[in-house]
Amino acid sequence: MIEEDYYQFINQIHSKLGINLHLYKEAQMRRRITTLRNKRGFTSFKSYYNELITNGELLNEFIDRLTINVSEFYRNPKRWEVLKNIILPLLLKNNQSLSIWSAACSTGEEAYSLAILLREYFPNIRVRILATDIDENVLQRAKDGIYPKQALKDLPQPLVKKYFTEKNQLFYIDPSLKKDITYKKHNLLADPYPKNMDFIVCRNVVIYFTDEAKDMIYKGFGKSLKPNGVLFVGSTEQIFNPDQYNFKLIDTFFYQKI
Repeated sequence: MIEEDYYQFINQIHSKLGINLHLYKEAQMRRRITTLRNKRGFTSFKSYYNELITNGELLNEFIDRLTINVSEFYRNPKRWEVLKNIILPLLLKNNQSLSIWSAACSTGEEAYSLAILLREYFPNIRVRILATDIDENVLQRAKDGIYPKQALKDLPQPLVKKYFTEKNQLFYIDPSLKKDITYKKHNLLADPYPKNMDFIVCRNVVIYFTDEAKDMIYKGFGKSLKPNGVLFVGSTEQIFNPDQYNFKLIDTFFYQKI
């Protein structure tokens, strides 16, 4: 009966929100949702769902809990050095413009990191950054561009001083950087992928999905990229058979479309 209650709940969520929780690793997702449900005082998934669909605040909290919104500027700094010194020069070898997709962008740290990196070291190129996430709440926070000090711990201090204004221990992004980024709601497991991308960043996200979902996402990224485009993944997300997605490894966590 408990099993049936849970599966009916995730089927209803899929029907109502278009979010297919069957494609997330079940043990992790079930534990996360159950903890949230219990915290709010509900003893069944049925009663929890009935309240979710009428209570906007509860629904926003639920969607926010589905996504792990933990991000930082220049996360894993050595990879950003590789991006600056090897990957971007490779992409710009015969090109003066870049189309970039920051997929599952969370609160915008990676999208703004890209904008800072490009403006600082490649100031003469034209750049278009699309930043997407399933969670409208985090997208709004990304648009606001206000961060705690902890989020900037790996960003070199000269860049912090140049691109942020500190006020009451919060750091406000330079408004001019926002012009380079378009934020949009997008479900990696359901929505069409953008086309003709030079570079895709999707880090520390697919680890929460089933192998079936990962396969679908990597195939989607392969189709989304231009020939010779590059995918940048997280430190726990090595693609073990990249050739099946028409990728080849060109540096640690960077895959180029063949």
